[in-house]
Amino acid sequence: MRLCRISGVEIHLNNAFLALLGLFLVAGVLMKGVIAFTIVLLHELAHVAAARHFDVHVSDIELLPFGGVSRIGGEVVLNPSKEVFVAAAGPTANLMLAGLGTALQRYGLWDADLGPFFLQCNLLVASFNLLPALPLDGARVYRAFLARRVGFKQATYKAAWLGQLWGVLIVLGGTAGLALGVSGLDVLITGLFLLYAATREKSLAPFHFIRHLTQKKEELAAAGVLPGEPLVSLDTVRLGDVLRSFLPQRFHVVLLLDRNWQYRGVVSEAQIVDALLNQGMDIPIGSLIKKKS
Repeated sequence: MRLCRISGVEIHLNNAFLALLGLFLVAGVLMKGVIAFTIVLLHELAHVAAARHFDVHVSDIELLPFGGVSRIGGEVVLNPSKEVFVAAAGPTANLMLAGLGTALQRYGLWDADLGPFFLQCNLLVASFNLLPALPLDGARVYRAFLARRVGFKQATYKAAWLGQLWGVLIVLGGTAGLALGVSGLDVLITGLFLLYAATREKSLAPFHFIRHLTQKKEELAAAGVLPGEPLVSLDTVRLGDVLRSFLPQRFHVVLLLDRNWQYRGVVSEAQIVDALLNQGMDIPIGSLIKKKS
């Protein structure tokens, strides 16, 4: 459901978030629901502010039970340094709000019922979003650092797998809590949405990876120079297998050897990307040398 527009960014409420607000209403604590809504919104607006610091376009925000999703330009996802900065902005905002609440308490500007809830909600949103589970902020930081060692695609798969694992654990915990009467439907709903969102992130990994490769060509054209990363490969290896070794913000040059370890030639990342887009991931990298000669 479309709620409003703030500084050119559309704000949408997910149906599950509406259901959560409905639970607050039925329980007679609607004001707590409003506080939770405001905290989640400020969390997402912090991401928007961080993205705009890098002149990255943000189209809309969708508020979910466990936080929200900001539709931020793909250049953030493909740049580890930017992704860490933007991802960390949300939990940082919640911790700052918790600090503000503590200061207000010391000066007596405090509600005995809503004040503790405000603190707990901020700390819960911050700590939950720091879990290393896509699409949560902690996993985006984790992926950014992991991508430097294993490549963007594999890092995304690992972070998404952790998201699925945490989703299952939260669903199991929420189900047990519901049966024992120690928690409500909100925990179960949160686990289900985390499982769904992590699975979706995993399915988008190849798409993001292709964008990552094509954007690097544009970065080289604009900057003129990028740090290089040499690789050595047998000429029979599939393009898809070679791509797994590619790292963010590095331009790769692959030296090819035949089965007798004899030199065949050199292939650049630009050639590999072009062949990937035109012929797919299953062709041997050695075929690029044949086309070249």
